[in-house]
Amino acid sequence: MMFPSPLVRGRLVKRYKRFLADVILDTGEAVTATCANTGSMMGLATPGAPVWLSVSASPTRKYAHTWELVEQDLGQGPVLVGINTGHPNRIVADAIAEQRIPELAGYASLRREVKYGLSSRIDILLEDPARGLAYVEIKNVHLSRTPGLAEFPDSVTERGVKHLVELSAMVAAGHRAVMIYLIQRADAEMFDFAADVDPRYAAAFAAARAAGVEALALSCMVTPQEITLAHAVPFRESVQASAPLRESPAAIAPGAPKRGATQRHTTNTTKK
Repeated sequence: MMFPSPLVRGRLVKRYKRFLADVILDTGEAVTATCANTGSMMGLATPGAPVWLSVSASPTRKYAHTWELVEQDLGQGPVLVGINTGHPNRIVADAIAEQRIPELAGYASLRREVKYGLSSRIDILLEDPARGLAYVEIKNVHLSRTPGLAEFPDSVTERGVKHLVELSAMVAAGHRAVMIYLIQRADAEMFDFAADVDPRYAAAFAAARAAGVEALALSCMVTPQEITLAHAVPFRESVQASAPLRESPAAIAPGAPKRGATQRHTTNTTKK
């Protein structure tokens, strides 16, 4: 995913009201940016941290700037972290369309934001006359408290628990259901659940795995120019012990030519 225009760099003053952040740009200009992230952003909202903002030319927006990246250093050198939760669905959808996620390749069509369950919308629905349906839910991951270890969630997520229950129901109905944890940082070597933050979510994941829900953790390369899928990240051994995980190979398939049916990529613009 390429950013449509160059990002501007600055220093974070503070994040407040969850969806706003004050930033001093490198030019010295003070701006207020939209923060497209509902989580706590634990460890990523430290005043003074280097941040990168996108700039919209839309005259109708109250705030022209959107917070996209932040720099974090856990003692092994700085790394860029994507914090905009609006991007993961597009990143994964593009990768599926390009056949770069082997487990999700070969479906005839891809639709986004499709109604399912009681009152939800699935992030991606893959359809194929021969293979049936695959329901794909995507969660943004940016929390890291230990070098090399990415964790989810960074705050209590009742909605996340609900999604796991609904994915399990899809498996019970005879469909595939896949949970993707998209890690918007390049330093992750392993993935785990932050059970100390939300023990209910960790328990719900174990129940979903036992019900047949598949799971993938995928890291990203993050630069001020683009965010792209990098490689699969193994789940921590303690998580694997509860149920075998279906994981990608160590590297994402590098733009392999499409095989089988041609994939149609459509988007429903209605928000969840």
